[in-house]
Amino acid sequence: MSNLYGGDFNNKIDYVFKIVLIGDSSVGKSQLLSRFARNEFSLDSKATIGVEFQTRTVTIDHKTIKAQIWDTAGQERYRAVTSAYYRGAVGAMLVYDITKRQSFDHVARWLEELRSHADKNIAIMLVGNKSDLGTLRDVPTEDGKEFAQQENLFFMETSALEATNVEPAFLNVLTEIYRVVSKKALVANEAESGGKESLLKGTDIVVPSQELLSPANSKFSCCRSS
Repeated sequence: MSNLYGGDFNNKIDYVFKIVLIGDSSVGKSQLLSRFARNEFSLDSKATIGVEFQTRTVTIDHKTIKAQIWDTAGQERYRAVTSAYYRGAVGAMLVYDITKRQSFDHVARWLEELRSHADKNIAIMLVGNKSDLGTLRDVPTEDGKEFAQQENLFFMETSALEATNVEPAFLNVLTEIYRVVSKKALVANEAESGGKESLLKGTDIVVPSQELLSPANSKFSCCRSS
């Protein structure tokens, strides 16, 4: 993976993947995006108004992938506006604040909204942010892991402030998206002789054997204190 922030490596982009950040206001979505896209963190962060997006280019399996990450405002009054931006998203970061139980309690509602607007094969990472505030924790790690397992989501706890697990969280989602897209392309190529109907139908991709990305794998399920 590349550690470059900002511009593209070259003029050739193999894939552009749209990822949406969703969750309640003030859970740290914009800070997670700034940390991943520019390796920056601002203590004076302001509430996102409407929708903003940033990009970062990475390499996965020798392919150049541009991540186009949309930061959707968490305030209720903007949700009707931002719902249109779910279209075309192939990945999502569903974020809550480990120090605010209410933000975790709202995760199910955000997930329902996401699934009603997004592609059924979307890769979703449940993110418990602000792990640096462990003394103020109001959501046990096990609660996040249990919900993720029930809903077949990936899960990590992160700290945008300390840059803990931010890179792995985004890259795991991007890698999962790439694997799904690659397998779909392979299936489409193999079905080419079967006519347009089989080509357009595609296939549902399930990768329960991928230990690196499995939400059930405790090694990657949450952040470590060490």
